[in-house]
Amino acid sequence: MATYAIGDVQGCADSLFALLGEVGFSRERDRLWFAGDLVNRGPRSLAVLRFVRGLGDRAVTVLGNHDLHLLATATGVRTSKTKDTFGDVLGAPDRAALLEWLARRPLLHHDETAGYTMVHAGLPPPWTLPDAMALAREVEQSLRGKGARSLLAEMYGDEPRRWRPALRGAARRRFVVNALTRIRYVAPDGGLDFEESGPPGSQARGLVPWYEAPGRRSRQARIVFGHWATLALRKSVDPAHRVHHIDTGCVWGGRLTALRLEDGRRFSVPGLEHGAGR
Repeated sequence: MATYAIGDVQGCADSLFALLGEVGFSRERDRLWFAGDLVNRGPRSLAVLRFVRGLGDRAVTVLGNHDLHLLATATGVRTSKTKDTFGDVLGAPDRAALLEWLARRPLLHHDETAGYTMVHAGLPPPWTLPDAMALAREVEQSLRGKGARSLLAEMYGDEPRRWRPALRGAARRRFVVNALTRIRYVAPDGGLDFEESGPPGSQARGLVPWYEAPGRRSRQARIVFGHWATLALRKSVDPAHRVHHIDTGCVWGGRLTALRLEDGRRFSVPGLEHGAGR
């Protein structure tokens, strides 16, 4: 039995199936972890959702920003963007079942036995792992209940950028969503930055990747994350940070990558959709 953590698929079903062939994935024996953004920008979001949902408890996926955008669009609180490519999901006969399933995915997955935690983007410096787990559960409860529509409507926006335990209501939920699904860089005061998306070395002065932030309180956790395709353009992340980045830009013409958790071996295949997200 093996567990493979897979980076942002973003509707690239052909690449996903090729990667599963590369690792010799067995439905009966293995498990898959998906680091979020199953949908959008690639051509076959519907096929990806149907496949992952069909795996049942053999697969775990956390929500990414594109997954949440699909839910917001389907709910009617957001209009589709020109570059969105999840129309096949919105028009599918099993749309309701797929969206209900997606809305019940977690924002953070922690496996004590495996010794890994998975999020889409990262954790802000002030949070411990228990903090992150508790805050993720708060937002998940809203997304799965009567407050789902309000949460999806209020999650857009960049403020507040700094965490305060006293945050309440929409501001608290928006910060949690932004931290777990959008973070890349942080400012010296720990505030989230949403302007910079390039690889380390290209950012504005004073900003550092979230995992390099001085005093980061989740430093002892082993964290698997995606979201940051350009991070793969530079040297790999220093192992001392105990984070494992697996978004290698499949939909942008890069590769789709899997990390085998048991031994840290990486597998990848070229993006077969030829830069569909461009």
